[in-house]
Amino acid sequence: MLNKIKKQFNKKTNFEQWPGIIKGYKKWLPINKNTPIITLQEGATPLIELESINQIIGRNVKVYAKYDGLNPTGSFKDRGMTMAISKAKEEGCKAVICASTGNTSASAAAYAKKGGMKSFVLIPDGYVAQGKLAQALVYGAEVLAIKGNFDTALEIVQRLANEFPITLVNSVNPYRLEGQKTAAFEIIDSLGEAPDYLCIPMGNAGNISAYWMGFNEYLTEGISKKLPNMVGVQATGSAPLVFGKIIKHPETIATAIRIGNPVNKEKANIVKKESKGTFLDVTDEEIIKAYQLLGKQEGIFCEPASAASVAGLLKIKEKISNNATIVCVLTGNGLKDPDCAIDNNEAIFKQGIEPNFEEIAKSMGF
Repeated sequence: MLNKIKKQFNKKTNFEQWPGIIKGYKKWLPINKNTPIITLQEGATPLIELESINQIIGRNVKVYAKYDGLNPTGSFKDRGMTMAISKAKEEGCKAVICASTGNTSASAAAYAKKGGMKSFVLIPDGYVAQGKLAQALVYGAEVLAIKGNFDTALEIVQRLANEFPITLVNSVNPYRLEGQKTAAFEIIDSLGEAPDYLCIPMGNAGNISAYWMGFNEYLTEGISKKLPNMVGVQATGSAPLVFGKIIKHPETIATAIRIGNPVNKEKANIVKKESKGTFLDVTDEEIIKAYQLLGKQEGIFCEPASAASVAGLLKIKEKISNNATIVCVLTGNGLKDPDCAIDNNEAIFKQGIEPNFEEIAKSMGF
């Protein structure tokens, strides 16, 4: 269906360009003729087969990565933000606000700027990767770094949105999940059917709920014939859904999922029950191992939180059915967190080499 949408659009425009998820999937989204479409042409991200993971698991298993780190601002948040900002614009909103560990702030700032709106973002001071903070600043957001964690920031922005004329664009905004469900559509459009398992990182737990919504909508319409088992993965130091309790001081190298009290926890638990799925935790060491494997073996540079989905799959690989099709969601681009990449690699990096042919050849082993 994705290719069909592209072909239909190309006939009208006479050039090859994806229009973004709202135009691409408009029949599935809560928009109308009065909705201004604020887009950076998000979506249509690749589904990449992970051959090295296939070999590790064996048993004729096929594993794919849904690499949403190739969205315009480098994360899956763009799918939801195009909807949230478009609907805010439709309602005459002049400013938006969010709490963020980084990716939401970058996306909100970019789409708000595209829509001619002001954006405010609250971030936990010192706990946002530099690549993400840089984005929010370049896109023109007003950044407020608070002495507290994400959960505290979210409580504050919810109150601000209730008391002042400003729209909240965190995943409590229902339009966010409507946009994010399109990733499930794209997976089925690419594979021809829903996968047997979907492995996905969980922070605020909106994305797992959005995927489940998308899979169910395609099933209801008869486009697919089955639903996947949903495997939600959290970092051990920040796993409230796994341990069934609020984590007051969450800690993990995967900053995008460093959330101790997910606002969508009830929805996520429903997904787990309905899909006969599972939630599990992975250590920072397991996350980094998967992060390095994706880079060295697959040429995919994702942020640490994204690698949690692959780390989770590897942790339960013995439980995976023979001949299964699995999709691991990679939520963000590795350029979001350059410090992690520099600190966690096995590359050869030689410095101080004299700039002459012989010296360089010698350094290369010739």
